[in-house]
Amino acid sequence: MTRLSVNINKVALIRNSRGANLPNLKQFALDCEEFGAQGITVHPRPDQRHIRFDDLPILKNCVATEFNVEGYPSENFMEMVLACQPHQCTLVPDPPGVLTSNEGWKIKENAGFLEDIIGRLHEKNIRVSLFADATPQAAYAAKQVKADRIELYTGKYANDFHKDKLKAIAPHIECSKEARNQNIGLNAGHDLNLDNLYFYKSQVVSLKEVSIGHALISDALYYGIKNTIQMYLHELSRK
Repeated sequence: MTRLSVNINKVALIRNSRGANLPNLKQFALDCEEFGAQGITVHPRPDQRHIRFDDLPILKNCVATEFNVEGYPSENFMEMVLACQPHQCTLVPDPPGVLTSNEGWKIKENAGFLEDIIGRLHEKNIRVSLFADATPQAAYAAKQVKADRIELYTGKYANDFHKDKLKAIAPHIECSKEARNQNIGLNAGHDLNLDNLYFYKSQVVSLKEVSIGHALISDALYYGIKNTIQMYLHELSRK
């Protein structure tokens, strides 16, 4: 079964808006796990507008499933990640100040930089995933720089899903086949939701993990976080 990692950035955003500890981020992460989440994802950004740097060691010490830290590998980010040693680090090519991750790495053009970063993470036994666009070339290039996985950017798929879902999913299918050929793991994330998740999972080959935050937390406003996690797990387990 494809694993569900819940991105809790938006929960931290609500907490930060009042300057206190409500909602309690640590307790929320623990509750997500209790309700069935198979991982917790965070994406600290330089302005700390949601996840703060001091959240990382707290979450690493309490998350019992899989702790995934996303971000651009600046030296400050690398120092934090190497210190807390999450189970997985997902590298994204976001420049400072970007609102959200909306494209994958140009892996071939950044091969030297990425291979060095991946080597440093591997020294701490941290699994490395590269945020990537859905092309067969991305899977091949990620293998060359010794990444363990790629996380396919699914924003365009989500945007085009209701227009032509077969056309929208086609590049992801091809990329997933190449990832399997290269023996590299496959994750996915960005704008996956209850409408488009099952079709995505049913078509893509060997999908190991999805990371979902914005849509899942938005759904939780209506259904509650326990019910919402169960609804997403249901979509992932459907035959």
